[in-house]
Amino acid sequence: MNFAAMDPTSYDAQLNEKRALLEQDFAKYLPPALEVFPSEPTHYRMRSEFRVWHDGDDLFYYMFDNVEKVKIRTDQYLPAGKLINEMMLALMAELRPNQVLRRKLFQVDFLSTLSGEILVSLLYHRQLDDAWMEEARALKNRLSEKFNVNLIGRARKQKFELDRDFVVETLNVNGRDYHYKQIENSFTQPNAKVAVKMLEWALDATKDSNGDLLELYCGNGNFSIALAQNFDRVLATELAKPSVDAAQYNIKVNGVENLQIFRMSAEDFSEAMSTGRKFKRLEGVDLKSYVCNTIFVDPPRAGLDPDTVKLVQGYERILYISCNPDTLRDNLDALSETHKISRFALFDQFPYTHHMECGVLLERK
Repeated sequence: MNFAAMDPTSYDAQLNEKRALLEQDFAKYLPPALEVFPSEPTHYRMRSEFRVWHDGDDLFYYMFDNVEKVKIRTDQYLPAGKLINEMMLALMAELRPNQVLRRKLFQVDFLSTLSGEILVSLLYHRQLDDAWMEEARALKNRLSEKFNVNLIGRARKQKFELDRDFVVETLNVNGRDYHYKQIENSFTQPNAKVAVKMLEWALDATKDSNGDLLELYCGNGNFSIALAQNFDRVLATELAKPSVDAAQYNIKVNGVENLQIFRMSAEDFSEAMSTGRKFKRLEGVDLKSYVCNTIFVDPPRAGLDPDTVKLVQGYERILYISCNPDTLRDNLDALSETHKISRFALFDQFPYTHHMECGVLLERK
């Protein structure tokens, strides 16, 4: 993190720099006008992780400034949500005098929601015991007087949950509430308000769809659950087991009846679709019965592998969310041979950094 860049008064200028860079880098694909979705300039992150520094009786959070190459004491953190900042102060006031809870504590992770829940994970360079559990329970009880909080303790090959290891976020998208189970130590969108804008954009981009939707890399069902309303059926895949478990919970709690999620890698699913190879996890699924005119992908930073690029080129419309413009461009070198960009968006998930989240809708030429 570059702490000098975290200046709310310069946010608009920084966003305009991202806009100009993205327009320049993608100009060769002849996209339409770039749609820009800004972030709140402060308190936008729903999750944050901090190292912990021990200095005699003192104890404090710190982060590393990548520009100045120094540790920065971080009692409060401008990007983190207000709930996280409140918990940072309350938690550290409890930890400093507590010799059991502070011993060999090296990191604290926070996962919060717009709906008021917060999960705190304490990470240790020692094994946790009954004494730790007793003090942690007492800590949770005290914090619960003010916060809707759950605590987790982690050490090598240990994970102690004092209640549960997840929060349930509620996002209001186009006037409708969607509920999402978000599990500790699993991927979630860090900027919840921008995540809402991404969902609304994706819904608008697919509002005139027909047939079914295929989604790869669906995570906890964040997009597929909202997009299901625009399609007859949705077939989605995800490899990470915690995310698949959360997705099944989210399907049920949101009352979505036309969505099936399977635990498979995108590469294996691509092979099943293109060659007809049989996979045990697809037993009983008639892939040929799906009329998928649209495919949705939200891949990791590495982008789509060559086989998956070939797979998605077989669809009339490709909705592509990318956290890495560089690999998106690499994929577009191939995809632009068969498809043209009809929607182009910048979602500023990560203010004050060089990171950009992009969205493109591609339609067959």
